[in-house]
Amino acid sequence: MPRPLTTQEAHEFLDSKPGWIVLTSLDPDGFPHSVPLGYFRLGDEILMGVRANTHKQHNIQHNPNVSLLLETGSTMQDIKGLMVQGTATVHTEPDEILHYSREAAKRRGVPETDLPTEPRPGAAYIRVTPVRIRSWDYSEDPPRDRRR
Repeated sequence: MPRPLTTQEAHEFLDSKPGWIVLTSLDPDGFPHSVPLGYFRLGDEILMGVRANTHKQHNIQHNPNVSLLLETGSTMQDIKGLMVQGTATVHTEPDEILHYSREAAKRRGVPETDLPTEPRPGAAYIRVTPVRIRSWDYSEDPPRDRRR
């Protein structure tokens, strides 16, 4: 059986950026719409930069309940993952776009002097506030019965 990640381990896993995070929103007809996106963590929230007026943005405006999935590993012995179910908001205001763009750049190691000074035209950010987090880590062997 896998073990769940602690909150600190979940944050470290997110921050390690092992791959794209998959955002699943719901179409108005109820079908899931899943797309891989770049992301970063800001506190407990997860942000993804996107183009404005996309399908995912319209889905979130219709229904803010989303799911995020991040998983790494190639064998059962090294699979580690995280599913975040939460509430998403779309941010399109220039001040918000600039703020989040600067935060994203800082996390990529961009020097303070080179941070964006203008919002990127046509950009938006999706911010997900977690409601429920599920995680799994198959990389550690389960405890053995020492009585044998």
